[in-house]
Amino acid sequence: MLSEFSLIDRYFARRAKAPSPRQGDAPLGIGDDCALIAPPAGHQLAISTDMLVAGRHFFADVDARALGHKALAVNLSDLAAMGAKPHAFTLALALPHADEAWLEAFSDGMFALAERFDCALVGGDTTSGPLNICITVFGDVAHASALRRDAAKPGDDIYVSGTLGDARAGLGVMRGEWRAPDEAASAWKRALEKPEPRVALGLALGGVAHAALDISDGLAGDLMHILRRSAVSATVDADAVPCSDAVRALPEAARRQCALAGGDDYELCFTAPRNARDSIARIGERVGVALTRIGTIESGAPGIAWRDGSGAALSLTLQGFDHFHAD
Repeated sequence: MLSEFSLIDRYFARRAKAPSPRQGDAPLGIGDDCALIAPPAGHQLAISTDMLVAGRHFFADVDARALGHKALAVNLSDLAAMGAKPHAFTLALALPHADEAWLEAFSDGMFALAERFDCALVGGDTTSGPLNICITVFGDVAHASALRRDAAKPGDDIYVSGTLGDARAGLGVMRGEWRAPDEAASAWKRALEKPEPRVALGLALGGVAHAALDISDGLAGDLMHILRRSAVSATVDADAVPCSDAVRALPEAARRQCALAGGDDYELCFTAPRNARDSIARIGERVGVALTRIGTIESGAPGIAWRDGSGAALSLTLQGFDHFHAD
């Protein structure tokens, strides 16, 4: 039977790479009471924590490899939203029991993504209990260069990356809210279980974009975070919000719910000045991610005026995911 320390050694410590040496680093990873991390000279540490709880953030029977990927991906997405380069992470893991096959698959998924972004596991904790995954990620960003939520300015364009709504559409299929062809259902499930953190995009937007965040709880709710922090309002063309052909084929109410308020997209929403449109287009081409302009930042009290493609006002009641009031 696996003990706590043999579990850590077999599935995590032996597979963890040391942090890559960067100027200014003094790394110390797994093996001591604390990890030691220093950002490069002229940089700040960017730190974020996300918790994933079985039954709240994922189904208990989700593929363990996909869960390992997503647990780290949602944290890397936070770094991307700040324009920060990933560096290291810690993992706190509560397990109902030490299932070796599950642990092997979970760690495979997590480390495959960590290696892609040169992000080292430097510590954490394990315990017995209901399945709960908590990751804290560390990155670095040049001093005073972070993309923040409080920097949107009237006149800015509003952009989103990729497409929105596939993850929520996948959840709808799994809950039996609607049906879809097998191909669409499979694509939606992949979007829900294996989001792609837009790290390269976040790094490229530094010095070009004003405000940014990642869309984890739905565009309607997350954009409001920027508006409140920046003390501005927005006009958004709901029909310009990019979604896949399969989501676009849903009935209008379901399509709007998925694309505008669905959550779990982990795409970036950002604002940039009008004179940056050519630069934004070049960035999208360089990092290989579609970037769509969906609206404009306005002066006024925080709020979103939704329009359709013709400019007509829409009466939409939308809100983002709330962990304490979710279905």
